[in-house]
Amino acid sequence: MNEHAIGGAVGVLYVEDDELVRMAGCQTFALADIEVEGLARAEPALARLGAGRPVVLVSDVRLPGMDGMSLLKRAQALDPDLPVILVTGHGDVDMAVEAMRLGAYDFIEKPFAPERLVEVVRRAIEKRRLVLENRALKTRLAQAAGPDGLLGDSAAMQRVRDLVVDLADTDVDILIVGETGTGKERVARALHDAGRRRRGHFVAINCAALPESVFESEMFGVEPGAFTGATRSRAGKIEHADGGTLFLDEIEGMALQLQAKLLRVLQERVVERLGSNRLIPVDCRVIAATKLDLAAEAAAGRFRADLYYRLNVVPIVLPALRERREDIPALFAAFCLQAAERYRRPQPALTVEVFDWLMAQGWPGNVRELQHAADRFVLGLWRPAAGPVGEGSGLAQRVAAFEVALIESALRRSAGDVAAAAEALGMPRKTLYDKIAKFGIQVADFRSDRSGA
Repeated sequence: MNEHAIGGAVGVLYVEDDELVRMAGCQTFALADIEVEGLARAEPALARLGAGRPVVLVSDVRLPGMDGMSLLKRAQALDPDLPVILVTGHGDVDMAVEAMRLGAYDFIEKPFAPERLVEVVRRAIEKRRLVLENRALKTRLAQAAGPDGLLGDSAAMQRVRDLVVDLADTDVDILIVGETGTGKERVARALHDAGRRRRGHFVAINCAALPESVFESEMFGVEPGAFTGATRSRAGKIEHADGGTLFLDEIEGMALQLQAKLLRVLQERVVERLGSNRLIPVDCRVIAATKLDLAAEAAAGRFRADLYYRLNVVPIVLPALRERREDIPALFAAFCLQAAERYRRPQPALTVEVFDWLMAQGWPGNVRELQHAADRFVLGLWRPAAGPVGEGSGLAQRVAAFEVALIESALRRSAGDVAAAAEALGMPRKTLYDKIAKFGIQVADFRSDRSGA
């Protein structure tokens, strides 16, 4: 029979030195509609393996040269997730236990029924397929989010990203302003992760949810005997942020009398635990976030003006989703990838009707609301209503606009490298060049964008 070369689907690399047994095994796999490549020795099989290869390895243990156990070890070193099934006519319990200890997926002893081999291999193929899909999802997610984890390529988000790059390695205090759901904590984490304080803790505090009765103990810490039940020393949130970042979310929700206590800490960078007179220096970067205009709140007497000016050293204003609608298609696609990985579901087709519906919404809940819509979409709980699409430009124009948005996003991320953009988009380079020419996209503009950032 002909021994089939492995194509794009997950197949079997079958190593067996006995030619008749190898031919029979290959025929068994072929009849089960499983792609297979048969080899007589381990050395050429090892050369065909590697991280990301869509194969399952089935090998006899007794081989000339490198044996199956050695092949298992070498294969696991190349890719620990590669399923390896060992077959032997000389096996015993000790050998089987050792093979499984080394990471073998399964161990089959000759003679065996062909159905048994096919059953084990089918399970291994499914495992390999899920592993490779999971890796591909993670790669695509990383490409969509960019190195700072911030999604979106609109001019407004590029300005935010530039500020994150410029400010991450400084100790300047920052006030992030944006509506609910715009991603304020994500920006705060990006500032922390990209700066020299990333080795320290990122301590997030929801100021609106912290009860006044426990504010001082939670924020400043306690010493034994400070109050009934305080039996040991405990550092507070601010002290825990020493060397890292203190993120004060919903700062507008903090009571005025508590704002005064916080102000002293921010000005002097020291804390005094409840029940102690000792001042503890704290070296942390402070990032606050609010959904309100704190200057207006201060003018109305609802927020301390001195605290506002202490926090508002450098403001970062996050745009509402309705103000960067060009990001919606890419954001939704990225959120669907995340949901598909999180819920272990296949990603549904993203049709023109889906994007047409998305672009027609107001999204008062901003990016968070869009992410929840993606979750429901992947779980099959929501689909756009059937029927004619909305008024305005025709279907072809909307498809073209969406294509342009995706191509420009890929070019922006690759700094104008067309080959890299084509790979990210999953299309041949020539096709991308044709579309660039068709839509009149200026690749040079994206090279200058990145170099000047």
